[in-house]
Amino acid sequence: MNDSDTVVLRHPTASDGYAVNQLVAANPPLDPNSIYCNLLQCSHFADTAIAAFKGDQMVGFASGYVLPNEPNVLFVWQIVVDKAARGLGLAKKLVKAQLASDACQQVTHMHTTITPDNDASWGVFKSLARDLDAELTSGVYFEKEQHFGGVHDDEHRLVIGPFKR
Repeated sequence: MNDSDTVVLRHPTASDGYAVNQLVAANPPLDPNSIYCNLLQCSHFADTAIAAFKGDQMVGFASGYVLPNEPNVLFVWQIVVDKAARGLGLAKKLVKAQLASDACQQVTHMHTTITPDNDASWGVFKSLARDLDAELTSGVYFEKEQHFGGVHDDEHRLVIGPFKR
């Protein structure tokens, strides 16, 4: 692997917000957020987010936050990996970097939500549960009709944990 192939992981800064927005837009079917939301992910939630770069190009991003009333739970909000960086195990590396961050020192559980048909995300989180030697449970969390007015599929909440850091 030469230097142009090296992927560097780091916490984002506000100046990365627009790049996150463009990365998500270029990789459907991810739910897009406003640029303002992405700016908040890269500033207010920077300590629990990780950006991946190949050279100057952002090729991956994982956002999340520690639940305000449960400081032992990291909620993984969204993961995006650019087509050019797929097949490198980058999604799992991004989440592991989130867990390794100082902001997640107390974290023993991870939550996320995934639609039933998102096989790639299910695969990432099942693999993470195995790597963490932790139980994975899931169930419908946000329902298509009740929570999304029928315009978005059910979101299942995955819970991984407890695990040791």
